[in-house]
Amino acid sequence: MVTKAYGAYSGDKPLELMLIERREPGAHDVAIEIAFCGVCHSDLHQVRGEWAGTLYPCVPGHEIVGHVTAIGSAVTGFAVGETVGVGCMVDSCQHCSSCEEGLEQYCDSGFVGTYNGVTGDAPGHTLGGYAQSIVVNDKFVLKINHPEEQLAAVAPLLCAGITTWSPLRHWNVGPGKKVGIVGIGGLGHMGVKLAHALGAHVVAFTTSENKREAALDLGADEVVVSRNAVEMAAHAGSFDFILNTVAASHDLDAFTSLLKRDATMTLVGVPEHPHPSPSVGALIFRRRSIAGSLIGGIAETQEMLDFCARHGVVADIEMIPIQNIDEAFDRMQRSDVKYRFVIDNATLEA
Repeated sequence: MVTKAYGAYSGDKPLELMLIERREPGAHDVAIEIAFCGVCHSDLHQVRGEWAGTLYPCVPGHEIVGHVTAIGSAVTGFAVGETVGVGCMVDSCQHCSSCEEGLEQYCDSGFVGTYNGVTGDAPGHTLGGYAQSIVVNDKFVLKINHPEEQLAAVAPLLCAGITTWSPLRHWNVGPGKKVGIVGIGGLGHMGVKLAHALGAHVVAFTTSENKREAALDLGADEVVVSRNAVEMAAHAGSFDFILNTVAASHDLDAFTSLLKRDATMTLVGVPEHPHPSPSVGALIFRRRSIAGSLIGGIAETQEMLDFCARHGVVADIEMIPIQNIDEAFDRMQRSDVKYRFVIDNATLEA
């Protein structure tokens, strides 16, 4: 079936309106009319060819919220009219150890991305959520229980939310834990909100003094300007866990020195250039760890969505019409958004 979408035919061209094909729903498929789609830095990098291997035409978008319009004959978990979401994955091998444990993001064969993933559907790769509709295997569709008026702000939970939730849960963040969140952007602002909702004592790290009040408003108990050596030294050896959301290359030692013995700093941002090599001594002499984490599995994404619905957690967003996407990309590169753009997909009709 044909649907309107916004995408690009090459990395040096702006996004434009195009018609794309979606498969007819198979036995295990869910057809979704997309209401909102969040805008992620990954969208920009992929569609503009800044990451190797972009397949064109490229239609980005993996923070999808919409409503079910049809279900396959074997689908039992969803009904027409339900509010649902689709995140960064639409398939995986479903039989390796990671998939069997509900950690499809670590699939031995590599998960199939919501866009730019190899598929049997035309044009041979997946096309994402900057579109009117999408058809997805029911194993990769998520239930959304937030009220209708919050649905646009739910969209970024499907990437920014789960990217921060997964490590917070894996490293047992909760009451009695002192947790640092490095960076107050699209990912970091969700990290602060989620860590706060989980009951931790949250310290936000920013390079900008002018983000102090904003971080407190998000739920941080304290804010540290990381360029201020006195403020940093006051927290030496005191953190149970640090979530580092910064994607730019920077000195990791400044933060590992703040960890307690046996504590971990987890990285979720991939820098364009490698971080300077961390001091091994700072790790060895306190049995500290530096780890990484990638989005989250379907089960933990559903857990996160349910938790956020119960606690009223959503992203801070700026809504845009699809026609303004290139301007939004440019603003996003300048960090000129608090904290996530979301597309009103109804504007595809304009």
